[in-house]
Amino acid sequence: MTDLDRLESDLTAAIAGAGDEAALEELRVAALGKKGSISEEMKSLGTMSPDERKVMGPKLNGLKARVTEAISARREELREVALTERLARESVDVTLPVRPGPSDAGRIHPISQVIDELTAIYSDMGFTIAEGPDIETDYYNFTALNFPEGHPAREMHDTFFLPEKEDGSRRLLRTHTSPVQIHTMEKSPPPIRIIIPGRTYRCDSDQTHTPMFHQVEGLVIDKVSHVGHMKWVHEEFCKAFFEVDEVKMRFRPSFFPFTEPSMELDIGCDRTGDEVRLGQGDDWMEILGCGMVHPNVLRNCGLDPDEYQGFAWGMGIDRIAMLKYGMPDLRAFFDADIRWLTHYGFRPLDLPTLFGGLSA
Repeated sequence: MTDLDRLESDLTAAIAGAGDEAALEELRVAALGKKGSISEEMKSLGTMSPDERKVMGPKLNGLKARVTEAISARREELREVALTERLARESVDVTLPVRPGPSDAGRIHPISQVIDELTAIYSDMGFTIAEGPDIETDYYNFTALNFPEGHPAREMHDTFFLPEKEDGSRRLLRTHTSPVQIHTMEKSPPPIRIIIPGRTYRCDSDQTHTPMFHQVEGLVIDKVSHVGHMKWVHEEFCKAFFEVDEVKMRFRPSFFPFTEPSMELDIGCDRTGDEVRLGQGDDWMEILGCGMVHPNVLRNCGLDPDEYQGFAWGMGIDRIAMLKYGMPDLRAFFDADIRWLTHYGFRPLDLPTLFGGLSA
């Protein structure tokens, strides 16, 4: 075997055994670089006679071409192997379920859901939504609603008062959404049919009370409204909200400074076991307070009680959400626990409607 045959054999074996493109590049430089083994052989042609160059020239050029071709072929093989490994490593199993997008993974808080449900029900009855500030004056929160100065009923509300101003007055966080009734009657002439969902604040905290909670109030003011109309509104609301065909109701006398007569509404339920089933059974559960608007409240808003009358009611949004969806602890509403929200929350695009279903 000649020296060229041995050189070609060694280079061919080394090329075939190259494990990656970096090792292959080192072999190419060692063979075909300026100081490579084949390049050194090519330099010797200048010292040969013409007859020797005629023989060695074609041999060296052929060797160079074959080594170059072997290197190119091996490089393609290595690239194919690398691509195959990458595809295996980065493969996507198209049979796996698609990861949920924001519209699927996101959840609407039960309070927001229930407010939407209330809006759908009362809007169908012809009510509009009214809103007002969370920070109120003593006049709108108490005095205009027939709470006299020093009246014991003021103490029932456990009010959050803000620091006194220079003139001695103190603002407060509203203890109910009723001040919006006063604002509305002052600005809008009757007939008035509104509901008022919103946040309210009282110094109270336990399993069924929190310092900040949600209420919805309703107000009807015109010249002909009476207790029968109020009863019908509550009956239709309870049937629609709790999604039952029939609901038993009873009114009990009560006291609220801003209504006269004042009543509390109970609905029939079944308390068998750990569940409370509404619309059936022989037990009762208080659901809201209501009554005919007190004449003094109408006078405070510039309305003549001999000409106008109406009714009002209020209930806790958090409470009716707990009743409808079986939530045992009110405090969890405000813990911002994603696990709780995932369990009790609602899909963001499933808007409640009376036609399509409130809690579908």
